[in-house]
Amino acid sequence: MLNPFFQQGTPQEQGLIQDLINEQLRMYGVEVYYLPRKFITEKTVIREVIESLFDSAFPIEAYVNSYDGYAENPTILSKFGIQALNEIVLTISKERFSLYISPLIKGKSNIKISSRPKEGDLVYFPLGDRLFEIKYVEHEKPFYQLQKNYTYELRCELFRYEDEVIDTGVDEIDDVLSGIGTNLDSGFTSLGPIQTLTMVGVGSTATATVTSIVNGGIRFITVTNRGGGYTGIPRIGISSAPSGGTTGIATAVMIGGVVACNDNINPSAKSVQEVRILNPGFGYTTAPGVRFINGGGSGAAATATIGNGIIGIITITNAGSGYTAAPSITFAGVSSVSAAATAIVNDAGNITSIQITNSGLGYTQAPTVTISSPFTSGIGTYQFNEVIVGSISGTTARVRSWNAITNKLEIATVDGEFVAGETIVGSASSASYKVRLINTDVVDDGYADNTDIETEADKIIDFSEFNPFGMP
Repeated sequence: MLNPFFQQGTPQEQGLIQDLINEQLRMYGVEVYYLPRKFITEKTVIREVIESLFDSAFPIEAYVNSYDGYAENPTILSKFGIQALNEIVLTISKERFSLYISPLIKGKSNIKISSRPKEGDLVYFPLGDRLFEIKYVEHEKPFYQLQKNYTYELRCELFRYEDEVIDTGVDEIDDVLSGIGTNLDSGFTSLGPIQTLTMVGVGSTATATVTSIVNGGIRFITVTNRGGGYTGIPRIGISSAPSGGTTGIATAVMIGGVVACNDNINPSAKSVQEVRILNPGFGYTTAPGVRFINGGGSGAAATATIGNGIIGIITITNAGSGYTAAPSITFAGVSSVSAAATAIVNDAGNITSIQITNSGLGYTQAPTVTISSPFTSGIGTYQFNEVIVGSISGTTARVRSWNAITNKLEIATVDGEFVAGETIVGSASSASYKVRLINTDVVDDGYADNTDIETEADKIIDFSEFNPFGMP
């Protein structure tokens, strides 16, 4: 039994030690931010956290135990690449946490523990502009001086961002997600898994003209057998025009998923869907023959139909901009059969060529070509971390950065799949632009080998086959 005449730890003595510790932390510590984790979605069996939210940050003074820098900072070489683990050990006041932070987070939804710091919460370290994740909380060190503990020792590792939502309202914390810079304008890309959407800015309408009207030209080419097994686009061979005429030029449009005589069991093999005319030629008195040359397949066949008073070559005078899909093309002029054509749009949103599907019939003068306008009403500026919604797919995501010059939108925490051509609307900014191009490739950080591993695996088993282990 302890001597009752010597009180080891009166409230006054304990309070004095706590006050001295608090004062020392204010004098020699660093002001950090404590970010409590909110558990949005968990697995029901092992309680693994699927979705997390960090939407509040509380400043508190902390002493850096490793005063001469970060801790040992081991570098781990694993089969998935190199991982550099910056570690830091911080000491905070138990009283300051219980009196200041705990009451502010107590009772908030989805916070499991509010009475003490907990593993999984984050600490923002301003000197390094980094977020650290608490891996272990030591609450018994120093060990019961005067029968009480006065500090928490937080052992932290550099936070590895995945799909967590970080929106604390503190700019210096939130912009950590965008790397050293604040957005793409500064030349830095976002951290964590992202997608890049190329949006339509202010578009312009393309223009084109018909250069001539010809007789004895190819009106259209009809595919009579699609063939199969083509791994490349076959070249279209057309019989030469008579002396004084011009031989027509055409191109094939391919389609996958058509099984013809078992030639297309491999989905990478295709069949001929359509033949479009690039130059109808002229001077033919009889329909020329059509052949499909090379391409790795066989069996495709087609016939040509000729006529008089058809359109000749279509020349693009303005490629336009901002197209997300092929625009409609109309021909205004007197004819017995109106011409029809299809525009080819590149990834930049410009029209690169116009291919004729029907050269028309009975024209005496070159018709006027009208190309429909692109989407040109993109407005506003997307805000960092706001939620965006796709008008067609209903997909949601959070904005990481927006470059108004290149119209590139970097997003993260994507729920669903965006589709090209839909309008993306910002919930906070009301910015509205159409998607022109979607890039889901993960940014190469220089260390991860995921792409290389997948490439090497494809050499072992070709997963593009319906049955990679062979046909029965």
